[in-house]
Amino acid sequence: MQFDRTPAATPEGDAPTRARVVRSIAEHGPRTAADLAAELDLTPAAVRRHLDHLAEAGTLESAEQHVMPGTRGRGRPARVFKLTPAGRDQLENQYDDLATQALRFLRDTQGEEAVVAFARKRVEFIERDFAEVTTARPELSPAEALAEVLTSGGYAAGVRQLPIGEQLCQQHCPVSHVAHEFPQLCEAETEAFSHVLGRHVQRLATIAHGDGVCTTCIPQIPVNKDGAST
Repeated sequence: MQFDRTPAATPEGDAPTRARVVRSIAEHGPRTAADLAAELDLTPAAVRRHLDHLAEAGTLESAEQHVMPGTRGRGRPARVFKLTPAGRDQLENQYDDLATQALRFLRDTQGEEAVVAFARKRVEFIERDFAEVTTARPELSPAEALAEVLTSGGYAAGVRQLPIGEQLCQQHCPVSHVAHEFPQLCEAETEAFSHVLGRHVQRLATIAHGDGVCTTCIPQIPVNKDGAST
């Protein structure tokens, strides 16, 4: 007789194992109970208990495993489990919490300047990729090229025409939860926008502070480094 190697546990005691299940599925894609049992050194029965709980909580969903015609063995087909959209959001929030804790530690041990330096380092991709996009696609306006760069970085950006210039709209922000406490992340982005576009830009709204979209006004008239109009 095979015994469950997982000891009886309270819901709180089950949490670390369930976190391992979720992390495995997030990293490797849909998994069967047998896959997870082998990887996590648990019996299939123990894994199924955790999978059932996670499915009831809305973190996971299951579907019949796809197999090639003629290869299915006898018995019921295996089911594979994958993250639901809600489960993926929950996982992302956990990463946000970790990032926030790391930045707090950086601020408390090395000061605000270290947070600013990190924020500027994080957005170095904007200048690098902007040069590549403008070279590869010269038909784009500078603002449109910047939107392409940001979209590739997960910001879902676009450009709207305004009487006074253009408006850069970011429908998503991958660091919005962290930037709510550390606005240096938003400020570094704005600095990078201004630098690659060669003009002063103005942030009008940010997702990090509760707005639905991050919007940045890009005026038509560029300015010199000393702030004078050209």
